[in-house]
Amino acid sequence: MNKWCSKTVLQSSRGHSSLPNQLPILTLFTKDPCPLCDKAVKKLEPFLNQVTLEKIDITAPGNESLWEKYRYDIPVFHFNGKYLMKHRADVDLFTKALGEYLKMHT
Repeated sequence: MNKWCSKTVLQSSRGHSSLPNQLPILTLFTKDPCPLCDKAVKKLEPFLNQVTLEKIDITAPGNESLWEKYRYDIPVFHFNGKYLMKHRADVDLFTKALGEYLKMHT
């Protein structure tokens, strides 16, 4: 079980005809503190109303395998359960993944 796993929806998709009924999930593998993770989220902030942001603490009890996998790479982002990027937020890569998702779901 995760020590903390927070989900954030900054804005509902209601009223946005270009958004699907269910928002895609952007998962951030992080720890506390993680200034690089904070910087990456800040860079993606303009787009966070189009996803559900889920943060997973890799240092939490039960997340030992995530710690082993990602401890030298955070921030690590997955988009709908698939690896997307690590070390920093790549806005072009993120918007490409989001665009592909929206094409398939609208």
